Amino acid sequence: MMTVTESAKPVVNPKIMFREEFDDWAILFDPDTADIFGMNPICVFVWKHLDGRHTVEDILKKLREACRNVPDEADRHVAGFVQDLIDKGLAGFEYGEV
Repeated sequence: MMTVTESAKPVVNPKIMFREEFDDWAILFDPDTADIFGMNPICVFVWKHLDGRHTVEDILKKLREACRNVPDEADRHVAGFVQDLIDKGLAGFEYGEV
């Protein structure tokens, strides 16, 4: 199992379907398992930056620029969220042809 670090550059699994709702929430659908995951607006923000170019630290910096009153523990929460995505196969560190 791979572990997320601040310098990691995770990328979304291209097989995962992302559907953003009108209220800035979103749904992820894994067609291989038929699992569905709901995401709040902060999770959506993080998801959109999982492109293999941004580190977790970069994403946190952008989050602090985009939002007011981001708590200090956001570092831990964002890293935990990204780790959870990786553990579920929704993101990783590289994907070849799908």
